[in-house]
Amino acid sequence: MIGRRQLLGAAGAGAVAQPALVAAQNQRVLKFVPQADLALLDPVQTTGLVTRNHGLLVFDTLYGVDMDLRPHPQMVEGHVVENDGLLWKMRLRPNLRFHDGEPVRARDCVASIRRWASRDAYAATMMAAVDELSAPDDREIRFRLKHPFPLLPDVLGKPGTNVCVIMPERLAAQDGLRQVTEMVGSGPYRFVANERIAGSRAVYAKFDGYVPRESGTPNYLSGPKHVHFDRVEWLTMPDAATAAAALQRGEIDWWDQPLSDFLPLLQRRRDLKVEVLDTLGFLPMLRFNHLLPPFDNPAIRRAMLGAIRQADYMIAVAGEDRSRWREDVGFFAPGSPMANDAGLEALRGPRDFDAVKRALQEAGYRGERIVFPVPTDFAALNAMSEVAGDMFRRIGLNLDYQALDWGTVLQRVASQQPADQGGWHIWANYTLGVSCVNPASQAYLRGIGRATTFGWPTSPGLEALRDRWFQAPDLAAQQAACREMQALAFQEVPYLPLGVFYQPTAYRSNLEGVLKGFPLFWNVRRA
Repeated sequence: MIGRRQLLGAAGAGAVAQPALVAAQNQRVLKFVPQADLALLDPVQTTGLVTRNHGLLVFDTLYGVDMDLRPHPQMVEGHVVENDGLLWKMRLRPNLRFHDGEPVRARDCVASIRRWASRDAYAATMMAAVDELSAPDDREIRFRLKHPFPLLPDVLGKPGTNVCVIMPERLAAQDGLRQVTEMVGSGPYRFVANERIAGSRAVYAKFDGYVPRESGTPNYLSGPKHVHFDRVEWLTMPDAATAAAALQRGEIDWWDQPLSDFLPLLQRRRDLKVEVLDTLGFLPMLRFNHLLPPFDNPAIRRAMLGAIRQADYMIAVAGEDRSRWREDVGFFAPGSPMANDAGLEALRGPRDFDAVKRALQEAGYRGERIVFPVPTDFAALNAMSEVAGDMFRRIGLNLDYQALDWGTVLQRVASQQPADQGGWHIWANYTLGVSCVNPASQAYLRGIGRATTFGWPTSPGLEALRDRWFQAPDLAAQQAACREMQALAFQEVPYLPLGVFYQPTAYRSNLEGVLKGFPLFWNVRRA
């Protein structure tokens, strides 16, 4: 049955969608609807997934991982390791060029790595092992280490947010806290800045100077990146009914994250494909600001675990189909080697909101105003926030529910200021399952205060267990460290875990070569 929103959207779509191009023109243009507007451009400065996806169109990386998360050389030809693992030499492929025509030099890479490491927790761990990072000539990147760090290619090729993209030295010299807005990369597409319309459109043009790897098979972020479209146009459509109608009418080619309400309708269409690209899913959360009262108090954070029904949040974002989500999920991606059940009893059993309200008062909550920024134009986060807002009110929080656009929310949650000066207390977010397969890349389990990602918890215990994981001699020892880490996380509560969901994407069936992982725009062609 088609719902009211679908009917309204279908009726009105013709008035807002652009007319379809004739076949000869459309053959070389891919039209894509992202999950939200491209509010921020710098994939190092922000953790927004939309910005990560944009960044991998414009920039290239030194390494790229396949779907088994094994790193492969990308911009580099390869590497050699000498001196018992204390010296790594990486050599750039020849003929790499930036979009402004300048060659990619090793010193550009060194500057880019340093800037990225100032923003990424995994990279910061890598840099703590680095004694010297240098560029002896235009093509060699050299790491001298204090102690062996065999995960070096893994971290340089990590697929999660804060990606190690390579930009010109003049841009990479900018402070990592400040956004780079001049998009000059060496990736397969150029960002067409003069066609950007905030809240509406972002355009990318094929970079004719891009040189793909000569060997390998395209697999996630690894292998050659062959471009088959002259242009990729991102068209922001906050109204899901409009996006659904446009996809069915052939006015767009690809809808990144269709809402669950529309999936049965789209799945019945022979001219459309609906599939899950990211099999590790997304791990949603309610993230606390640990710098401000009342959530600087772990007893208050811990009391709120008793109000969490993960299924409520998962149904809101992914629908009733339980094949698309899981509850009873902790701090590591289900199915990954580090996932475990330590501490999960805190999420089980009946939920008693009145008991949580009393526990909050006993822990010291005195009715302080709670600023909760909510992106109304980001469907998944808006849906989770509505569930959270109702829960917050029922447990007695003095809630300031601030309905904002996604760009404003991103700027707000980056602020470490008091709430009455542009700060915040709690917000709904999600991270990639691929970033939660181990403590190395799980940035939201870092306990290094202001040096970590939004929320800024301090936890010497979590940091010590993370170090133990890095030093573990085998898988069993790593798993033991992660079990203790999750048990401690349920005591200190860096965030409230809400489950895992597996988000389908939908695209025209005449698109071939769509890679697994997340929306990637190389290898894709029109049949």
